[in-house]
Amino acid sequence: MTALDDFFSIIPAGGVGSRLWPLSRADAPKFLHDLTGSGKTLLRATFDRLVPLTGPGRTMVVTGRAHRAAVEAQIPELDDASIVLEADPRDSTVAVALAAAILRRREPDVIVGSFAADHVIHDERSFRRTVVEAVAAARTGRIATIGITPTEPAIGFGYIRANGSAGIDGAPSAAIVREFVEKPSLDRARRYVADGDYLWNAGMFIARADVLLEELARTEPQLAEQIEQLAAVWDEPARRGPAVDRVWPELKKIAIDYSVAEPAAARGNMVVIPGDFDWDDVGDFSAVAKLHNGGRRGRLAILGSEGTVLADSASGIVVSQSKRIVSVVGIQDVVVVDTPDALLVTTTDNAQRVKQVVDAVRRSGNTDAL
Repeated sequence: MTALDDFFSIIPAGGVGSRLWPLSRADAPKFLHDLTGSGKTLLRATFDRLVPLTGPGRTMVVTGRAHRAAVEAQIPELDDASIVLEADPRDSTVAVALAAAILRRREPDVIVGSFAADHVIHDERSFRRTVVEAVAAARTGRIATIGITPTEPAIGFGYIRANGSAGIDGAPSAAIVREFVEKPSLDRARRYVADGDYLWNAGMFIARADVLLEELARTEPQLAEQIEQLAAVWDEPARRGPAVDRVWPELKKIAIDYSVAEPAAARGNMVVIPGDFDWDDVGDFSAVAKLHNGGRRGRLAILGSEGTVLADSASGIVVSQSKRIVSVVGIQDVVVVDTPDALLVTTTDNAQRVKQVVDAVRRSGNTDAL
Protein backbone atom coordinates (compact mmCIF):
# COMPACT_ATOMS: atom_id res chain seq x y z
CA MET A 1 0.00 0.00 0.00
CA THR A 2 1.03 3.65 -0.38
CA ALA A 3 2.19 5.28 2.84
CA LEU A 4 0.20 8.22 4.26
CA ASP A 5 2.52 11.20 4.00
CA ASP A 6 0.83 13.20 6.79
CA PHE A 7 0.71 10.33 9.30
CA PHE A 8 3.14 9.51 12.12
CA SER A 9 2.68 6.53 14.45
CA ILE A 10 3.40 6.55 18.18
CA ILE A 11 4.12 3.32 20.05
CA PRO A 12 3.86 3.67 23.84
CA ALA A 13 6.07 0.84 25.12
CA GLY A 14 5.55 0.87 28.86
CA GLY A 15 4.01 -1.16 31.63
CA VAL A 16 5.24 -4.38 33.17
CA GLY A 17 2.40 -6.71 32.25
CA SER A 18 2.07 -7.95 35.82
CA ARG A 19 -0.53 -10.58 34.92
CA LEU A 20 2.20 -12.29 32.89
CA TRP A 21 4.61 -12.55 35.84
CA PRO A 22 7.10 -14.21 36.25
CA LEU A 23 7.68 -14.21 32.48
CA SER A 24 7.17 -10.45 32.23
CA ARG A 25 9.40 -8.46 34.60
CA ALA A 26 10.31 -4.82 35.10
CA ASP A 27 13.56 -5.34 33.17
CA ALA A 28 11.94 -7.51 30.48
CA PRO A 29 8.31 -6.40 30.12
CA LYS A 30 5.65 -8.04 27.99
CA PHE A 31 6.36 -6.10 24.80
CA LEU A 32 9.94 -7.45 24.68
CA HIS A 33 8.78 -11.08 24.51
CA ASP A 34 7.71 -13.25 21.59
CA LEU A 35 4.37 -14.52 22.91
CA THR A 36 3.04 -15.74 19.58
CA GLY A 37 5.82 -18.02 18.38
CA SER A 38 6.33 -15.80 15.32
CA GLY A 39 10.00 -15.15 16.02
CA LYS A 40 9.26 -11.47 16.70
CA THR A 41 8.72 -9.66 19.96
CA LEU A 42 5.38 -7.90 20.32
CA LEU A 43 7.17 -4.55 19.95
CA ARG A 44 8.87 -5.53 16.70
CA ALA A 45 5.63 -6.94 15.30
CA THR A 46 3.84 -3.66 16.13
CA PHE A 47 6.51 -1.62 14.37
CA ASP A 48 6.43 -3.83 11.27
CA ARG A 49 2.64 -3.58 11.15
CA LEU A 50 2.78 0.22 11.08
CA VAL A 51 5.62 0.90 8.63
CA PRO A 52 3.51 0.33 5.50
CA LEU A 53 1.13 3.03 6.77
CA THR A 54 3.74 5.62 7.71
CA GLY A 55 6.70 4.84 5.51
CA PRO A 56 10.21 4.60 6.97
CA GLY A 57 11.35 7.00 9.67
CA ARG A 58 7.86 8.03 10.80
CA THR A 59 7.37 5.98 13.95
CA MET A 60 8.15 7.21 17.46
CA VAL A 61 8.55 4.86 20.44
CA VAL A 62 7.93 6.15 23.97
CA THR A 63 9.56 3.95 26.59
CA GLY A 64 11.36 3.96 29.92
CA ARG A 65 15.02 4.83 30.22
CA ALA A 66 15.80 1.29 31.40
CA HIS A 67 14.44 -0.17 28.16
CA ARG A 68 16.27 2.04 25.68
CA ALA A 69 18.95 -0.51 24.76
CA ALA A 70 16.40 -3.30 24.32
CA VAL A 71 14.14 -1.11 22.17
CA GLU A 72 17.07 -0.05 19.98
CA ALA A 73 18.12 -3.69 19.60
CA GLN A 74 14.59 -4.65 18.55
CA ILE A 75 14.15 -1.71 16.16
CA PRO A 76 17.57 -0.58 14.92
CA GLU A 77 15.83 1.60 12.32
CA LEU A 78 14.94 4.14 15.04
CA ASP A 79 17.15 7.19 15.34
CA ASP A 80 17.59 9.25 18.51
CA ALA A 81 14.84 11.66 17.50
CA SER A 82 12.38 8.77 17.26
CA ILE A 83 12.80 7.54 20.82
CA VAL A 84 11.24 9.42 23.74
CA LEU A 85 12.53 8.27 27.12
CA GLU A 86 10.30 8.67 30.15
CA ALA A 87 11.99 9.49 33.45
CA ASP A 88 9.40 7.23 35.09
CA PRO A 89 5.93 6.04 34.03
CA ARG A 90 3.20 8.67 33.98
CA ASP A 91 0.39 6.72 32.24
CA SER A 92 -0.82 7.00 28.68
CA THR A 93 -1.74 10.69 28.52
CA VAL A 94 1.83 11.83 29.08
CA ALA A 95 3.27 9.18 26.75
CA VAL A 96 0.98 10.01 23.84
CA ALA A 97 0.56 13.76 24.35
CA LEU A 98 4.28 14.41 24.81
CA ALA A 99 5.07 12.53 21.60
CA ALA A 100 2.30 14.43 19.82
CA ALA A 101 3.59 17.79 21.11
CA ILE A 102 7.13 17.02 20.00
CA LEU A 103 5.95 15.93 16.56
CA ARG A 104 3.69 18.96 16.13
CA ARG A 105 6.67 21.27 16.64
CA ARG A 106 8.55 19.39 13.95
CA GLU A 107 5.56 19.09 11.59
CA PRO A 108 2.62 21.39 12.48
CA ASP A 109 -0.09 19.57 10.46
CA VAL A 110 0.90 16.03 11.43
CA ILE A 111 -1.70 13.37 12.19
CA VAL A 112 -0.63 11.00 14.93
CA GLY A 113 -1.84 7.54 15.84
CA SER A 114 -1.15 5.76 19.11
CA PHE A 115 -0.82 1.96 19.06
CA ALA A 116 0.23 -0.08 22.10
CA ALA A 117 3.42 -2.11 21.79
CA ASP A 118 1.96 -5.30 23.22
CA HIS A 119 -1.09 -6.14 21.11
CA VAL A 120 -1.39 -9.05 18.68
CA ILE A 121 -3.02 -8.62 15.25
CA HIS A 122 -2.66 -11.22 12.51
CA ASP A 123 -4.93 -9.74 9.80
CA GLU A 124 -2.63 -6.82 9.06
CA ARG A 125 -4.28 -5.84 5.77
CA SER A 126 -7.64 -5.34 7.46
CA PHE A 127 -5.94 -3.46 10.30
CA ARG A 128 -4.27 -1.07 7.88
CA ARG A 129 -7.49 -0.47 5.93
CA THR A 130 -9.15 0.48 9.21
CA VAL A 131 -6.32 2.87 10.13
CA VAL A 132 -6.58 4.54 6.71
CA GLU A 133 -10.24 5.31 7.48
CA ALA A 134 -9.30 6.61 10.92
CA VAL A 135 -6.72 8.96 9.37
CA ALA A 136 -9.33 10.23 6.91
CA ALA A 137 -11.62 10.98 9.86
CA ALA A 138 -8.79 12.70 11.73
CA ARG A 139 -8.18 15.02 8.77
CA THR A 140 -11.64 16.52 9.40
CA GLY A 141 -10.67 17.56 12.93
CA ARG A 142 -12.26 14.65 14.77
CA ILE A 143 -10.49 12.36 17.17
CA ALA A 144 -10.83 8.78 15.93
CA THR A 145 -10.50 5.49 17.70
CA ILE A 146 -10.62 1.91 16.46
CA GLY A 147 -13.13 -0.37 18.14
CA ILE A 148 -12.91 -4.13 17.78
CA THR A 149 -16.05 -6.03 16.83
CA PRO A 150 -16.66 -8.35 19.81
CA THR A 151 -16.37 -12.07 19.29
CA GLU A 152 -17.55 -12.91 22.81
CA PRO A 153 -18.95 -11.15 25.91
CA ALA A 154 -15.50 -10.38 27.32
CA ILE A 155 -15.34 -8.72 30.74
CA GLY A 156 -11.64 -7.84 30.56
CA PHE A 157 -12.09 -4.97 28.07
CA GLY A 158 -13.78 -1.59 28.13
CA TYR A 159 -16.46 -1.00 25.51
CA ILE A 160 -17.37 1.82 23.11
CA ARG A 161 -21.02 2.55 22.32
CA ALA A 162 -21.40 3.81 18.76
CA ASN A 163 -24.56 4.88 17.02
CA GLY A 164 -25.10 6.66 13.74
CA SER A 165 -22.86 7.23 10.75
CA ALA A 166 -20.45 10.14 11.02
CA GLY A 167 -20.79 10.78 7.27
CA ILE A 168 -17.08 11.29 6.58
CA ASP A 169 -15.65 11.05 3.07
CA GLY A 170 -12.94 8.40 2.97
CA ALA A 171 -14.19 6.86 6.21
CA PRO A 172 -17.48 5.15 5.33
CA SER A 173 -17.40 2.98 8.45
CA ALA A 174 -16.92 5.87 10.87
CA ALA A 175 -19.64 6.07 13.53
CA ILE A 176 -20.30 8.65 16.24
CA VAL A 177 -19.09 7.61 19.70
CA ARG A 178 -21.89 7.95 22.23
CA GLU A 179 -19.94 6.84 25.29
CA PHE A 180 -17.05 4.82 26.66
CA VAL A 181 -18.03 2.08 29.09
CA GLU A 182 -15.80 0.57 31.78
CA LYS A 183 -15.21 -3.17 32.02
CA PRO A 184 -18.69 -4.67 32.51
CA SER A 185 -20.13 -7.60 34.41
CA LEU A 186 -20.70 -10.78 32.40
CA ASP A 187 -24.46 -10.18 32.16
CA ARG A 188 -23.93 -6.64 30.91
CA ALA A 189 -21.24 -7.77 28.44
CA ARG A 190 -23.70 -10.27 27.02
CA ARG A 191 -26.23 -7.47 26.52
CA TYR A 192 -23.61 -5.33 24.82
CA VAL A 193 -22.72 -8.06 22.34
CA ALA A 194 -26.39 -8.82 21.63
CA ASP A 195 -27.16 -5.12 21.18
CA GLY A 196 -24.69 -4.72 18.31
CA ASP A 197 -23.80 -1.08 19.02
CA TYR A 198 -20.87 -1.87 21.28
CA LEU A 199 -17.24 -2.45 20.35
CA TRP A 200 -14.21 -3.40 22.42
CA ASN A 201 -12.02 -0.44 23.31
CA ALA A 202 -8.56 -1.32 21.96
CA GLY A 203 -6.95 1.94 23.09
CA MET A 204 -5.97 3.09 19.59
CA PHE A 205 -6.36 6.83 19.03
CA ILE A 206 -5.77 8.79 15.81
CA ALA A 207 -5.99 12.59 15.55
CA ARG A 208 -4.32 15.69 14.28
CA ALA A 209 -1.69 16.47 16.90
CA ASP A 210 -3.03 19.97 17.41
CA VAL A 211 -6.59 18.69 17.93
CA LEU A 212 -5.47 16.11 20.48
CA LEU A 213 -3.47 18.70 22.42
CA GLU A 214 -6.30 21.24 22.31
CA GLU A 215 -8.65 18.64 23.81
CA LEU A 216 -6.13 17.92 26.55
CA ALA A 217 -5.81 21.65 27.28
CA ARG A 218 -9.58 21.84 27.83
CA THR A 219 -9.71 19.04 30.38
CA GLU A 220 -6.24 19.08 31.96
CA PRO A 221 -4.82 22.58 31.37
CA GLN A 222 -1.94 22.28 33.83
CA LEU A 223 -0.80 18.96 32.40
CA ALA A 224 -1.09 20.31 28.85
CA GLU A 225 1.06 23.31 29.76
CA GLN A 226 3.70 21.10 31.39
CA ILE A 227 3.84 18.87 28.31
CA GLU A 228 4.29 21.93 26.08
CA GLN A 229 7.17 23.07 28.30
CA LEU A 230 8.90 19.74 27.75
CA ALA A 231 8.17 19.63 24.03
CA ALA A 232 9.56 23.15 23.55
CA VAL A 233 13.06 22.04 24.58
CA TRP A 234 12.95 18.35 23.70
CA ASP A 235 15.12 18.68 20.60
CA GLU A 236 17.75 20.66 22.53
CA PRO A 237 19.55 18.09 24.75
CA ALA A 238 21.27 20.73 26.88
CA ARG A 239 17.89 22.19 27.89
CA ARG A 240 15.90 18.97 27.89
CA GLY A 241 17.58 17.40 30.94
CA PRO A 242 16.98 20.32 33.32
CA ALA A 243 13.38 20.66 32.08
CA VAL A 244 12.68 16.96 32.67
CA ASP A 245 14.21 17.15 36.16
CA ARG A 246 12.02 20.15 36.98
CA VAL A 247 8.73 19.22 35.32
CA TRP A 248 8.50 15.43 35.22
CA PRO A 249 7.91 14.77 38.95
CA GLU A 250 4.86 17.06 38.81
CA LEU A 251 3.17 15.40 35.81
CA LYS A 252 -0.25 13.98 36.57
CA LYS A 253 -0.83 10.27 36.00
CA ILE A 254 -4.00 9.84 33.96
CA ALA A 255 -5.07 7.55 31.12
CA ILE A 256 -5.75 9.19 27.77
CA ASP A 257 -9.22 7.62 27.80
CA TYR A 258 -10.16 9.97 30.66
CA SER A 259 -8.18 13.06 29.67
CA VAL A 260 -9.00 13.14 25.94
CA ALA A 261 -11.27 10.38 24.59
CA GLU A 262 -14.21 10.58 26.99
CA PRO A 263 -14.37 14.41 27.02
CA ALA A 264 -14.14 14.49 23.22
CA ALA A 265 -16.98 11.97 22.99
CA ALA A 266 -19.08 14.07 25.37
CA ARG A 267 -18.56 17.06 23.04
CA GLY A 268 -19.52 15.02 19.98
CA ASN A 269 -16.04 15.13 18.46
CA MET A 270 -15.14 11.44 18.75
CA VAL A 271 -15.70 8.83 16.04
CA VAL A 272 -14.98 5.13 15.97
CA ILE A 273 -13.99 2.92 13.06
CA PRO A 274 -15.10 -0.70 13.63
CA GLY A 275 -12.27 -3.16 13.16
CA ASP A 276 -13.22 -6.65 12.05
CA PHE A 277 -9.65 -7.94 12.30
CA ASP A 278 -8.48 -10.30 15.03
CA TRP A 279 -7.06 -8.49 18.05
CA ASP A 280 -5.74 -9.52 21.45
CA ASP A 281 -4.04 -7.49 24.14
CA VAL A 282 -2.52 -10.70 25.57
CA GLY A 283 -3.49 -9.60 29.05
CA ASP A 284 -2.84 -12.87 30.88
CA PHE A 285 -1.66 -16.44 30.42
CA SER A 286 -5.13 -17.60 29.46
CA ALA A 287 -4.91 -15.26 26.45
CA VAL A 288 -1.44 -16.58 25.59
CA ALA A 289 -2.77 -20.14 25.73
CA LYS A 290 -5.64 -19.22 23.38
CA LEU A 291 -3.19 -17.69 20.91
CA HIS A 292 -1.25 -20.92 20.71
CA ASN A 293 -4.21 -23.28 20.88
CA GLY A 294 -6.31 -21.52 18.27
CA GLY A 295 -8.90 -20.71 20.92
CA ARG A 296 -9.61 -24.40 21.48
CA ARG A 297 -9.55 -25.97 24.92
CA GLY A 298 -8.06 -29.40 25.51
CA ARG A 299 -4.58 -28.61 24.18
CA LEU A 300 -1.34 -27.82 25.97
CA ALA A 301 0.68 -24.87 24.65
CA ILE A 302 4.42 -24.96 25.34
CA LEU A 303 6.63 -21.86 25.20
CA GLY A 304 10.36 -21.79 25.69
CA SER A 305 13.04 -24.34 25.02
CA GLU A 306 15.34 -24.26 28.05
CA GLY A 307 13.98 -27.33 29.76
CA THR A 308 11.95 -30.37 28.78
CA VAL A 309 8.18 -30.44 29.11
CA LEU A 310 6.49 -33.80 29.51
CA ALA A 311 2.70 -33.91 29.35
CA ASP A 312 0.02 -36.56 29.52
CA SER A 313 -3.71 -35.79 29.40
CA ALA A 314 -3.08 -32.13 30.16
CA SER A 315 -4.21 -28.84 28.68
CA GLY A 316 -3.43 -25.17 29.21
CA ILE A 317 0.03 -23.65 28.90
CA VAL A 318 3.56 -24.31 30.14
CA VAL A 319 6.27 -21.63 29.84
CA SER A 320 9.70 -23.10 30.47
CA GLN A 321 12.66 -20.78 31.04
CA SER A 322 14.73 -22.96 33.35
CA LYS A 323 16.67 -26.14 32.66
CA ARG A 324 14.35 -28.26 34.81
CA ILE A 325 12.12 -30.99 33.48
CA VAL A 326 8.49 -29.91 33.85
CA SER A 327 5.98 -32.74 33.90
CA VAL A 328 2.22 -32.07 33.75
CA VAL A 329 -0.05 -35.10 34.09
CA GLY A 330 -3.83 -35.25 34.16
CA ILE A 331 -4.44 -31.53 34.74
CA GLN A 332 -6.77 -29.49 32.58
CA ASP A 333 -6.43 -25.74 31.86
CA VAL A 334 -3.23 -25.47 33.87
CA VAL A 335 -0.76 -22.58 33.78
CA VAL A 336 2.84 -23.38 34.70
CA VAL A 337 5.54 -20.71 34.30
CA ASP A 338 8.98 -21.94 35.34
CA THR A 339 11.82 -19.42 35.48
CA PRO A 340 15.20 -19.70 37.19
CA ASP A 341 14.07 -17.72 40.24
CA ALA A 342 10.27 -18.01 40.34
CA LEU A 343 7.58 -20.61 39.69
CA LEU A 344 3.92 -19.86 38.99
CA VAL A 345 1.21 -22.54 39.01
CA THR A 346 -2.43 -21.61 38.45
CA THR A 347 -5.27 -22.28 36.01
CA THR A 348 -6.45 -20.36 32.96
CA ASP A 349 -9.66 -19.44 34.81
CA ASN A 350 -7.58 -17.75 37.53
CA ALA A 351 -5.01 -16.14 35.22
CA GLN A 352 -6.27 -12.61 35.94
CA ARG A 353 -5.48 -13.09 39.64
CA VAL A 354 -1.73 -13.31 39.00
CA LYS A 355 -1.57 -9.54 39.51
CA GLN A 356 -2.55 -10.10 43.14
CA VAL A 357 0.45 -12.39 43.56
CA VAL A 358 2.70 -9.68 42.12
CA ASP A 359 1.25 -7.18 44.58
CA ALA A 360 1.95 -9.61 47.43
CA VAL A 361 5.54 -10.14 46.27
CA ARG A 362 6.00 -6.36 46.13
CA ARG A 363 4.68 -5.96 49.68
CA SER A 364 7.09 -8.65 50.85
CA GLY A 365 9.99 -6.50 49.70
CA ASN A 366 11.33 -9.14 47.30
CA THR A 367 11.54 -6.66 44.43
CA ASP A 368 14.36 -8.61 42.73
CA ALA A 369 11.70 -11.11 41.62
CA LEU A 370 9.69 -8.37 39.90
